[in-house]
Amino acid sequence: MQRAVVSGMVDTKVETISRLAQWRIDNFGPCTYKRSEPFKIGIWNWQISVEKNRHLYVRLFPEPSRISKEQPPIAKFIIRVTTAGSNRRPYISPKFGSTENQSTKGNGNYSKTVHERLLRTSEDFVWPVDSTFHGRFIIDVEFLDLQVYSPNGEEASSIWPSDVMLRSSATESILRCLSRMLHESIDADVTINTCDGSLKGHKAILSASSPVFQSMFLHNLQEKESSTINIQDMSLESCTALLSYLYGSIKQEEFWRHRLPLLSAAHKYAIENLKDLCEESLLEDINSGNVLERLQEAWLYQLDKLKKGCLTYLFDFGKIYDIKDEVNVFFRTAERELIQEMFQEVLTLWKPA
Repeated sequence: MQRAVVSGMVDTKVETISRLAQWRIDNFGPCTYKRSEPFKIGIWNWQISVEKNRHLYVRLFPEPSRISKEQPPIAKFIIRVTTAGSNRRPYISPKFGSTENQSTKGNGNYSKTVHERLLRTSEDFVWPVDSTFHGRFIIDVEFLDLQVYSPNGEEASSIWPSDVMLRSSATESILRCLSRMLHESIDADVTINTCDGSLKGHKAILSASSPVFQSMFLHNLQEKESSTINIQDMSLESCTALLSYLYGSIKQEEFWRHRLPLLSAAHKYAIENLKDLCEESLLEDINSGNVLERLQEAWLYQLDKLKKGCLTYLFDFGKIYDIKDEVNVFFRTAERELIQEMFQEVLTLWKPA
């Protein structure tokens, strides 16, 4: 009795390797229905069932669970039934339905049909095998892709590595290397002198990041001859933040703390992506305490979005009345063109509807 139980357990077990699942059925003679144990491929547990009723019906479906209900799979797969004797002959599921495509392989004279369909229940994929099987046979399911179906109409996404994931992994590897080059001064070939210290960098990285730096090293300038750059209007800490950005290792807190000196450096050295990033960041936290300073920075560095945001905050939202004293001081020191723009904004608001 114990031996029979063990045999039955083995008969329902599906072996898996990589994206291939294989179910070896030792004896299907007197039985009319058999279901495999659940096996995991991707994020779902799957099951296969076979039923003999004139034909041999093979079904593939995800095991009913919360994940298969909330994230049903779209499976792209090939399924075969093969006799287990010495004369192994494969039966490949034929093309049926509107979602399959078929291609012919040269390994034997049979077609390989690739099925692609949304699988929720045991009725979503039913294959009537047009052959009579006796005794032992093997069912192979080779998953080519598995995607998570989106009920909101969004594009289904594959759970397996894609070009996006590959690029992301490669980017992470590059950034780790660049970070080591910076922090360990690996093959550093330029010294950057700030107002309170110096640090090492790489001409190639700086040149690729800034046309101004590139020009320094291309022409017979002092920076090329001495392999030294003097940035006396930045502190060592702020310049370190600048290099961290150029090498891809800057942290959010570090960027936030040095936004204004980073903006100045981005403008001076024509690092446009950093300049845009600083503008977006400064636009996010305008308040009564900093709006006039932000407006001055926007004017100085030609940041139209930030300037518009500051003027909107002051005039459209009426916050200029909250800082009358500060505005009076601002008018005495601000550029004439900027003051003219502010008055133009006032006149625009006072136009009759």
